[in-house]
Amino acid sequence: MNVNLTNISTEQRNPNTVDIDCLSTLDILKKINHEDKQVAPSIEKALPEIAKVVDRAAERLAAGGRLIYLGAGTSGRIGVLDSVECPPTFGVSPETVIGLMAGGMNAFQKALEGAEDSRELAEKDLKEINVSGKDIVIGIASSGRTPYVLGGIAYAKEQGALTACITSSANSPLEKMVDLPIVCLTGPEVITGSTRMKSGTAQKMICNMISTSTMIKLGKVYSNFMVDVMATNEKLVARSLKIITDITGLSSGEAETMLKKHKTIKKVVFAYLTGIEQDEIIEQYLTKNQGHLRKSVEDAKCNMLK
Repeated sequence: MNVNLTNISTEQRNPNTVDIDCLSTLDILKKINHEDKQVAPSIEKALPEIAKVVDRAAERLAAGGRLIYLGAGTSGRIGVLDSVECPPTFGVSPETVIGLMAGGMNAFQKALEGAEDSRELAEKDLKEINVSGKDIVIGIASSGRTPYVLGGIAYAKEQGALTACITSSANSPLEKMVDLPIVCLTGPEVITGSTRMKSGTAQKMICNMISTSTMIKLGKVYSNFMVDVMATNEKLVARSLKIITDITGLSSGEAETMLKKHKTIKKVVFAYLTGIEQDEIIEQYLTKNQGHLRKSVEDAKCNMLK
C-alpha cells in the first residue's frame, strides 16, 4: 500500500512548536503541556461514540464474548496495557479483554515496526484466539490506515465479530470499515508525526474509558470501589480490607475476619448490608443479579420486606 501522509492530520506540522528546538527546557515542557491540554476536549466530542462502544461491549461480554484490542506500535502497546490491567482490577479472566499487537509480545519492548505492514499477520493472530461473532474487536490506529489493523478488522468482520476503532484521523479507511468508529481529532503533534504523544494519550484515555465503563456495567464496581479486585499481593490485600472498611465502617480487624470467612469483598459487603451470612444464599443472589452487588442487596432487602 502506498502511504500518502498529506491528508493525515497527525502527520501535519504543528505551527505552535516550530521553534521547540530553540527553547529552554521549561519552555519546551510548557509547549508540550499546552498541546496535551487539547486532548481531553477532543475526547469530549467523541463521548457519544465511545458510549455506543461501551454499551455494545458490555452486551458482548455479558453473553460470554470478549473485548479484543488490535494495534501496532504505540497503539498496540496501549491496547495490551489496558487489557493486562483488567484481571487484577476487575477480577476477570485474562481471556476477557485481550490486546493483540503487530509482532506479538516481542514487539512490546522492542519496536518491530515492519510487522504493522502485514494484513495477514493480524488474521493469523485473530485465528489463534478463535475470534468469533460473540466478540467485539477494536482496531487502534492514529492514522486509520495501518495494514495490520485493517487486515484484522476485515477478518474479524468475516467471522461476524462486532468491530470498532479508535483513530485520530478523519475519513480514514478504518473509520469507514468498522461498525462503531471513534474518531478523536487531536491534531498535529508536538513533534511532527510522533503519534505516541497526543494521539497516544487520547488512545490511552479512551481505552481506559471503554474497559472501566464496561466493567462498571458488568457489576465489577460498587459505588466507586473495585469490589472484584484480585488480592494477589500485599498492597491489594490492604486495598481489599480498606474497601470493606470504607463501605461498612468495620474496623480493619473485623474486615479481615469477615474476608477470611466469605473470601470475597462482594460477599462480605452483602453479608454486612443484609445480615445474611450463609455463603450459598449470598451466591444465589449474586448469580441471580449477574454479579451486581447493589442489585443483589436491593433484591435481598425487598424479599425481607415481603
